[in-house]
Amino acid sequence: MTDARLRYGRVSLALSFLVQGVTFALLVTRIPAIQDRYGISDGLLPVFLAAVPVLAGVGSVATEKAVARVRPGVVLRWAQPVVLLALLGVGAGDQVWQVAVALGVFGLSVGSLDASMNMMGVSLQRAYGRSIMLGFHAAYSLGGIAGASMAWAGAHWDLSLLVSYLPAVLLLLPAALIGSRWYTEGAEGGDVLATGEAGQGTSVPFRLLLPLCLVMAFAYIGDSTVSNWSAKYLQDVLGSSEQLATVPYNVYMVTTLLGRAVGDLGVRRFGAVAVVRGGSVLAAVGFAVVAVAPGAWWGMLGFTLLGLGLCVIVPQTFAAAGRMFPGASDVAVARLNVFNYVGFLVGSPLVGALGDAWSYRGAMLVPMVLVLATLAYARSFGAEPARYGGGHERARAADVG
Repeated sequence: MTDARLRYGRVSLALSFLVQGVTFALLVTRIPAIQDRYGISDGLLPVFLAAVPVLAGVGSVATEKAVARVRPGVVLRWAQPVVLLALLGVGAGDQVWQVAVALGVFGLSVGSLDASMNMMGVSLQRAYGRSIMLGFHAAYSLGGIAGASMAWAGAHWDLSLLVSYLPAVLLLLPAALIGSRWYTEGAEGGDVLATGEAGQGTSVPFRLLLPLCLVMAFAYIGDSTVSNWSAKYLQDVLGSSEQLATVPYNVYMVTTLLGRAVGDLGVRRFGAVAVVRGGSVLAAVGFAVVAVAPGAWWGMLGFTLLGLGLCVIVPQTFAAAGRMFPGASDVAVARLNVFNYVGFLVGSPLVGALGDAWSYRGAMLVPMVLVLATLAYARSFGAEPARYGGGHERARAADVG
């Protein structure tokens, strides 16, 4: 019964990651269309892009406090529908203040969503006793492919944002609510947070967590560069059509799916440190190719390499935090997740500012250097997942349904 409950929990959490992948891709791949619909200037666009991660960071901090009273699955169950409805709000308005409100709600709820999903993923990985985090993020990538494909169709057929978003929300909202019935956490005996006593008797020293926080920020500076600027880069710098400009994010998500689908096997065989180092180098090469690309198809190659490289870093960073603080993994994940949004907060306006003041090609070199800096912190990924003691953790699973 315990093993079956863990399997159901793993599948339901993977569905949640998939739904979020679809939702986020539908938002970011239509940024040019959102900008045109609401008449947002190039100078104001970075402000909108920066506001979302700021509010998401607030949502992540609030989730750290919330899981002291309720389980992460409860937070996730309510946050995901709000994210979907906020996406619908982005497509339904026609004035700047309306899209500002919708994006604000999206940011706050997506912070809670991301934190609670990864809390549960770390908990389940500990219960399984082997690396499975990359599999959850592979589901996110699969959702991103689906969402980017829907966005491509919307651009191809010149559909309004509302018409593009409505079918996805109508399908995914009930699926997420039904799937939430099987949310499960693998709980350790002695895990303070599993008993709802977060922060009592267990601390998370920031000094120890800092290397992982920096790696998370660097990875998301790279990721935000792709998600927020790839469409605009291909269209404005490499001269592609609006339709083709939706493709780089799709290519990026395809390669992240492929990398994450086999990534857990790589971690089990070679260890997290080696996998993270290899991913960092490959991602840096991808940024270099994008920066010097003579045309759209070379840009596609760069984004392909980026996806294969960056895809392994974030899931392994969350997993490393769980290993570092096994008695306070929810707190560690929530605090680490804030640096997800620090990366987005820095990456989006940084690339935009450098692009306007210098060149977008030159701006691509900044995330390249930061991703390479991850090599200096790779040792912080520490012990191999195989060192987990899988037996006693599987003795019980906390059903949040």
